[in-house]
Amino acid sequence: MATFHYVAKSPDGSVTEGDVEAPSRREALRRLQARGVRPVKVEDVAAAERAAKGSKDPEQPPTAAECLPFLEALADLIRSGMSAGEALRLLSLRLQKSRLRTLCAGLWSRLGEGQSLSAAMGSFPQVFDGQTLNLIAAGEATGNIREVIERLITHFTEQKEFRRKLVAALSYPAFICFVATGVVLFFVTFLLPRLETLFASLGGNLPLATRLLVGFSQFFVVAAPVGLVLAAATSFGIWRWRRTEEGRLASDALLLRVPLAGAFVMRVAVLNFCHTLAVLLENGITTAEALRLAERTAPNRAIRTQLRSATDRVLEGDSLSKSLSRTGYFPRLLLDRVAIAEQTGNLAPGLRDIARSYRADLDRWLGTLSQTISASVLMAAFSFVAFIAFAIVSAVFEVSSSFRF
Repeated sequence: MATFHYVAKSPDGSVTEGDVEAPSRREALRRLQARGVRPVKVEDVAAAERAAKGSKDPEQPPTAAECLPFLEALADLIRSGMSAGEALRLLSLRLQKSRLRTLCAGLWSRLGEGQSLSAAMGSFPQVFDGQTLNLIAAGEATGNIREVIERLITHFTEQKEFRRKLVAALSYPAFICFVATGVVLFFVTFLLPRLETLFASLGGNLPLATRLLVGFSQFFVVAAPVGLVLAAATSFGIWRWRRTEEGRLASDALLLRVPLAGAFVMRVAVLNFCHTLAVLLENGITTAEALRLAERTAPNRAIRTQLRSATDRVLEGDSLSKSLSRTGYFPRLLLDRVAIAEQTGNLAPGLRDIARSYRADLDRWLGTLSQTISASVLMAAFSFVAFIAFAIVSAVFEVSSSFRF
């Protein structure tokens, strides 16, 4: 039983305040209305005291990063037999992380006002996306809220793991590129000008490799600042262009034609679409709504436009496999598996199996790409350093031979 402090108006217009004990804020509101007063403010005394004690650590608004931890904490309490409302109340009082505590307190407050869990979660669009809200609403309607939350946790955990693998696969090539660029810049901007001064003071004819290296260094010192300015101006122009709907669509379509980058974007979009569609269909979302929600997972506008057209064709009566084949983004083998899943009536499990195997293929592709990029950058850096060493050694021998005459 919790204690709630209230401020209410009597029928004669006077303001009264006091405390009332009730199992929930919703029940406290009902009891106050039964007394013939109109509640103006009702707050949990314990929560208010906790907020006062934690004033040195101001609460911050929740973000999308709180979605998975919230679902995991809620699922743990629901498994123990608590209702969603009881679990939220306990989480709002016991959690230590300020953003997660703020989220749970806000949700519990809205539940106390009579809202459903999905409606309360809809008040935090920065945390919960549309597909999550639809799944929670479907779970409430069918009484399978625990199962839905478990599937959402699995879905978001797999996405988080995929992002971790993606960062791990690309971080090493990025590090190699950074180090190689630093080494080249050091030679060109610091070491070579000093060697050039030394060779000029010693006199003599420099070999061709050394002259090429010195010429490149002089050109780079002049051209680098101009190139940086042009790159900054171009980047700003592209950023402004992409802020328009036409520019975003055109640039996303152009990105798909870029080698490697386009293939990567398409593979990620296909994976997200199949996995999200499987999760939605497994949790009772209608095919039409599931397709509309799944198509929004593609961050690339050009791909999203094609997926929207495919959804329209499915709603007009075409099969999913045939509609997806007309986008040009889905591999032939994957489409065959979708067609088989449709024919056997096991579309949702089939899509989940497809997503699982496609993720494994994407992981292997990323691993191969990472190794290829790393090896190529290392080879290019070593070749350039070897050329610098050859040019320097050649110049030293050339100058030394001129002294013997």
